[in-house]
Amino acid sequence: MGSIALKDVSKSFGDTEVIPPLRLEIEDGEFVVFVGPSGCGKSTLLRMIAGLEDVSNGTIEIAGRDATPMPPAKRGLAMVFQSYALYPHMSVRRNIAFPLKMAGVSPEESKEKVEYAANVLNLTDYLDRRPGQLSGGQRQRVAIGRAIVRSPDAFLFDEPLSNLDAALRVNMRLEISELHQRLKTTMVYVTHDQVEAMTMADKIVVLNAGRIEQVGSPMDLYRNPANEFVAGFIGSPKMNFVGGEAARGFDCATLGIRPEHLQVSTADGLWKGTVGVTEHLGAETYLYVHVDDLGGMMVRGDGEMEVAPGNTIHLSPVDGKIHRFDEAGLAIR
Repeated sequence: MGSIALKDVSKSFGDTEVIPPLRLEIEDGEFVVFVGPSGCGKSTLLRMIAGLEDVSNGTIEIAGRDATPMPPAKRGLAMVFQSYALYPHMSVRRNIAFPLKMAGVSPEESKEKVEYAANVLNLTDYLDRRPGQLSGGQRQRVAIGRAIVRSPDAFLFDEPLSNLDAALRVNMRLEISELHQRLKTTMVYVTHDQVEAMTMADKIVVLNAGRIEQVGSPMDLYRNPANEFVAGFIGSPKMNFVGGEAARGFDCATLGIRPEHLQVSTADGLWKGTVGVTEHLGAETYLYVHVDDLGGMMVRGDGEMEVAPGNTIHLSPVDGKIHRFDEAGLAIR
């Protein structure tokens, strides 16, 4: 059982409350992603679950047990950090086996667990190499292997891909998702990259200034954001926001339209604008449009769109794809 429950958990440093009381249920076997901007409290919350940060108030339950007073080693969790933290003088085999050695596991059992982890992570051919002979992605897999051999109730990942280049991040994203499908173990993953959150998570927890803004599946958050913060954070490119008279015409304080939900016409439309910068990416095109009286808007179209900087175009939102927000920034359903 790898369920995790946070019950009115809060964290303060002196008189400064960085995480107000919150409640969260993580089901056994779920892949849950904590996402939010830098400084929102996502890593602090993960470290509280791991036992690396004390809880100021509230209770953390892991696999049905009150884990709040337990030291990290007794919580049945394995954590993978942003830095690989491998021992450079040890082989891959010895790095993966190190936590088993510390736990007094027999050499026979340790060998079996290391070989299983290496097989799962495609590291079998690298077991006798040292970390300096591996790529960044391979080193991160070794760090994950060191977690796998502990057979934890849940894995905790603290921005594990941020040190990798773009291509490696995509590959490792797929590998971690496939690992979750094979192991069926609870995984809690912290990132500031909403693309990672959207592509990997069963459930996303959006954090802002230590508060949970919304919890739901990736498509729930994309289709039905609870407020302007979630609407602007989930989705790439970012949602366009329109205020003033244009929004009042739709009976709201702020209008939200995703770049992919704006139709482009050279003849007529709701708003008239001038194309500024165009980005042709092959399969799709991004347009940065200066709209009369509204300011800048981003449009996402197909790769065959033939529009050049300086062109006059007309924009209209797709029917049924408009998001409306009230004066407090809350979604109007």
